[in-house]
Amino acid sequence: MDAHYPKYLLYGILILGSWLISCLLHFQFFHLSLFSYGPGSGATFVLIPLSVPMALDASSLPAPPAVADDGPLRRLSSAAPSCQGRYVYMLDVPSRFNVLSDCVEGSPAFQDVWHVCSLMANVGMGPVLPPATGNGSDGDTGVIPNSGWYATDQYALEVIVHNRMRQYECLTDDPTAATALYVPYYPGLELQQHLCGFNATVRNGPSSEFLQWLSARPQWAAFGGRDHFMVVGKTTWMFRHKEGDDSGTQKVCGNNFLEQPESGNMTVLTYESNIWDRRDFAVPYPSYFHPTSAGEVSAWQARVRAAERPWLFAFAGARRANGTLAIRDRVIESCASSPSRCGFIDCSHGLEGSITCRSPRRLISVFASSRFCLQPRGDSYMRRSSVDAIMAGCIPVFFHEASTFKKQYRWHEPDPESSGNGGGRPYSVLIDPDELLEGKVDIEGVLARYTDEEVAAMREEVIKMIPRFLYKDPRVRFEGDTRDAFDIAFDEVMARIRRIKNGEDLGRFAAADVMVAKGS
Repeated sequence: MDAHYPKYLLYGILILGSWLISCLLHFQFFHLSLFSYGPGSGATFVLIPLSVPMALDASSLPAPPAVADDGPLRRLSSAAPSCQGRYVYMLDVPSRFNVLSDCVEGSPAFQDVWHVCSLMANVGMGPVLPPATGNGSDGDTGVIPNSGWYATDQYALEVIVHNRMRQYECLTDDPTAATALYVPYYPGLELQQHLCGFNATVRNGPSSEFLQWLSARPQWAAFGGRDHFMVVGKTTWMFRHKEGDDSGTQKVCGNNFLEQPESGNMTVLTYESNIWDRRDFAVPYPSYFHPTSAGEVSAWQARVRAAERPWLFAFAGARRANGTLAIRDRVIESCASSPSRCGFIDCSHGLEGSITCRSPRRLISVFASSRFCLQPRGDSYMRRSSVDAIMAGCIPVFFHEASTFKKQYRWHEPDPESSGNGGGRPYSVLIDPDELLEGKVDIEGVLARYTDEEVAAMREEVIKMIPRFLYKDPRVRFEGDTRDAFDIAFDEVMARIRRIKNGEDLGRFAAADVMVAKGS
């Protein structure tokens, strides 16, 4: 034993030395990872702090932890944009508040266009449009391609945005590290279950219960919900009924979701806001076009730019009972008196008319064959049809100032700096409703006065706006730098919440934004 002692001593020294070298190398790697690696270094190791002060935004935080591609959060690549000041925490809403929780992929309900589950098809975009028949029976003149187009429901934006947020590259599972908190609740789809004719308790109950749950979350306490944002897939008017509105014999529709103090603290996106008392922000209705690349967008712009437009103007819609919307009556009368100049899609005649106006190929084809698209108000000032007109490169014609993009979709109007037009070129027409009803002007006469050159210039501005009014396919990483309606709205929301966290008193909107309604 004693004879072998030097050998065992040598073995011990070698083992101890190897351990020390290993420790030194491990410490060096950890040190470099902690202090040297970052979003611009090309390294993939990222250390995330466990918490940050609640009063601060995430401007100094590194990228969020990597997550598997098939999970709700997407793995970041080294080429991902900086997440500084852009982290979002997505709340986990209990299934009892999800009206689509029973919609299981593969269910026959997905094939029923009238069933709420159809909104879940293709992550909210709806069923893929079948190929054009080629014989014109579907109303398609050959303008719509056979890819990138879906039968998207006009109220599907809550689902589309939720799935878009699932793929957002700067999601974090740490709410204290987030600049903003996204609330994936569907108040529009919830309301649709008992939209009209129910008592106030039935209409208001579910959303009130949800707000109570939301405001009791620990994440709410830091800013009282002022760092939360959400999407409401209807107009603001459907959520602003107050106590006493149920009195009388008239059927009441909507609830008081946006009249509650909790929702008043959040940044809420709707299809239409009250321009006389702004408390939410309007974003475009979803269109039928959901591209996967900038090349698809450019190809569609070229297609509508080259489209033949034999109609002077077009309208898709129906009258209202008892002449309650006189402007609509006058629009339809104008089409009837000028059948050779107006492309008219009649949405009356019950189910048949509804199906006709739910045909994307027929609608877009008519709009893409027209110079101007008439947009009289319907149940409210904004219509999905105005977004469809933009997609078709058709100049929108408004009859109320509250319907214009300048008043509603201010975030999505042409950007003077990027478009290079100085912000002065017109892209729409506004006809005074009083003068129209009094017979001082007529629609055809007003529109016929525009020269071919003026129409071409206006249409080009509309075509440039197409990317700003569409929503990309949420399922894939978009190829190219195109900013869509979601990108524009999201950037505005994040900037607003950063200002809130910096202590700015945003209050309501500036007095200059308040206008007096005319002809409403």
